[in-house]
Amino acid sequence: MSRMAQRSVPVPPRLAERRAAGQEARPEARQESGEAAGKRSFLRMAAHELRTPLNSIIGFSEILSHELYGPLGAPQYREYAEIIRGSGLRMLRLVNQVLEMARLESGQMELDPRVEPLDAVFDDAITSVREEAAARDLRFACEIPSPVPAVLADAKAVRTVVVNLLQNAVAYAPECGEVRVSARAQGPLVIIEVENDGEGLDPEQLPRLMQPFEQGEHALTRRNQGAGLGWPIVRLLCEAMGGSFTVRTAPGEGLTASATLIRVG
Repeated sequence: MSRMAQRSVPVPPRLAERRAAGQEARPEARQESGEAAGKRSFLRMAAHELRTPLNSIIGFSEILSHELYGPLGAPQYREYAEIIRGSGLRMLRLVNQVLEMARLESGQMELDPRVEPLDAVFDDAITSVREEAAARDLRFACEIPSPVPAVLADAKAVRTVVVNLLQNAVAYAPECGEVRVSARAQGPLVIIEVENDGEGLDPEQLPRLMQPFEQGEHALTRRNQGAGLGWPIVRLLCEAMGGSFTVRTAPGEGLTASATLIRVG
């Protein structure tokens, strides 16, 4: 990691206000119902227990699909091993999202805002979804300035934000379609946008879809598996870093997801 990524900077007023508001609200937030607290505790426990067997399933299926210890015989076996691995990776992604959502809702996630260059963030995020995009013949169109603006953000959190936006766009873009990624500076902010030309959504559904475990009734959201955690996680992380998250969409007009973060420099 570069020196720039490691350098700490004073917390801007925008982020300081968000932190102060969060600290003031925290005592009230802790007075939640026993049912809600119990649900989050169960989700954390279940997610942790699922991780170990999932890692074994993913690891051994990868060994089989690459035939590391010799040929499997019929080619279908290798294909089936790849299906097992892909399903395991999707399940592990869901487990990680459940854990992250539980930590965010309980206020247990500690962020470390630092100067974070976005070029490496975009490279990592696009690499993480490239295999899934290739399977659906999708192409990426990037409109990212050089040099890419740096933001004040937690390194892991900002990557989670961009990866979730890309995963959502790839999942709902039509096959052989295009996912457009852009970043631009606007005053003290950096706006990251990920757009696809899919079927779009009814804007009236958006407030509900920003809540955990919600999915739209539109065919767009029914055709893909998931727990409806991607957008809520992005929203909470952006707000925790002093930014915001919005979505623009309409039926038949695709969807544009915008994450706003604090600009540095």
